[in-house]
Amino acid sequence: MAENSQLLLEKGAGKQSNYYENCPGCAIERLKCSNVGIPLKHLFFIGTVTLSAALPITSLFPFLYFMIGDFHIAKTEEDIGYYAGYVGSSFMFGRALTSLLWGLVADRYGRKPVILIGTVAVVIFNTLFGLSSNFWMAVSMRFLLGSLSGVLGPMRAYASEICRKEYQALGMSVISTSWGVGLVIGPAIGGYLAEPANKYPEIFSKQSVFGRFPYLLPCLLISLFAVVVSVVCCWLPETLHIHCQNKEYAAYNGVEAAAYDSTLQERDGNSGDSLPTSQSSLLKNWPLMSSIITYCVFQLHDMAYSEIFSLWAISPRNSGGLSYTTSEVGETLSITGLGLLLFQLFLYPVVERILGTIMVSRIGAVLSVPLLSTYPYIAMLSGFWLSVVLDSASVLKNVFSVSITTGLFLLQNRAVSQEQRGAANGISMSAMSLSKAIGPAAGGSLESLKIL
Repeated sequence: MAENSQLLLEKGAGKQSNYYENCPGCAIERLKCSNVGIPLKHLFFIGTVTLSAALPITSLFPFLYFMIGDFHIAKTEEDIGYYAGYVGSSFMFGRALTSLLWGLVADRYGRKPVILIGTVAVVIFNTLFGLSSNFWMAVSMRFLLGSLSGVLGPMRAYASEICRKEYQALGMSVISTSWGVGLVIGPAIGGYLAEPANKYPEIFSKQSVFGRFPYLLPCLLISLFAVVVSVVCCWLPETLHIHCQNKEYAAYNGVEAAAYDSTLQERDGNSGDSLPTSQSSLLKNWPLMSSIITYCVFQLHDMAYSEIFSLWAISPRNSGGLSYTTSEVGETLSITGLGLLLFQLFLYPVVERILGTIMVSRIGAVLSVPLLSTYPYIAMLSGFWLSVVLDSASVLKNVFSVSITTGLFLLQNRAVSQEQRGAANGISMSAMSLSKAIGPAAGGSLESLKIL
């Protein structure tokens, strides 16, 4: 056998494990066996990459109302929500069309190339969105950004592969935390930095590029962060197993699948059922599909909420809104992001260890219903109490949402073996993106009709 494919036999946890030289996946497995601590460096990489992918998704919502107005496409003020919904949906529609493809590419060529392409896409198309001069350019740039941003699915597979079993919940928590923080910090950036020539005339003149393109600054700041993350991606270790196509490779896959089945059965206390083999259809994997369906329902809800919250807060009081400025919306979302970060870092691991991942998700889902029912009454408040109650409700809403998402991430990645994980997350992302594409369009249309 060639030296670069020499089979190495090592002992780990009382069992014999097979490792190949020059295989990045085997190198990660050896690292996990030798290092039993928390992989802080890898978790940092996961968090920063996920944050860069999340920031552009909702950063436009605080200024989208005004952007659509500047395009002069809406005939009446009530029509702005209708057109805003389609701009918000175009990103998710593009991602729905390509997420499965990116998952398959990640399974075939590795997680790292897909992650790098996604971060570079943020740099290019998010900047071009900030330079949009008409409605169709804005829709096109968001669609292309969504189509080429296949980061989240591979990152979820990556987190489950880079962490030892006891830290997989922490890895998924880092993803959902970074994603949740990005979804609330993004609008905060958009709220504070949109129209800088009007808000900060002593710094930005109306004759400057930021005066001519009033929504470029927040997009540019996010793109610059994505540039830094693209450089960080160069140090991401690959986790996909790449072996020579020979008998030993087939034997390794058999050992890996058997070991995975054993650990899953040990964890769930189920000795009769096993994971589907690589030849099985993912669509027939009921644990996977049921978690994806649940995930889609909650993500549709969260996306509609993200858009409606900003539109509701900016809308005038006589329309049932709060008459907030974009800066005030940004302040609320900044407090929300801080509260979410503190909860996920310090409280979620403790709660998850006591109650279990699924129970935490169930509690979050149940408590979200009465919480959202209080929002019409929050609009009746004013002054100090309005700020306190609104900030508290926003923090709780996003804490519940991220808790639900973390549990569903774990369920999806534990339902399949590694060779199917990219495709499984691709299916999840496609279905979720389609749901999220419906969310802003439906939410914007309902908001324009003042049904919500």
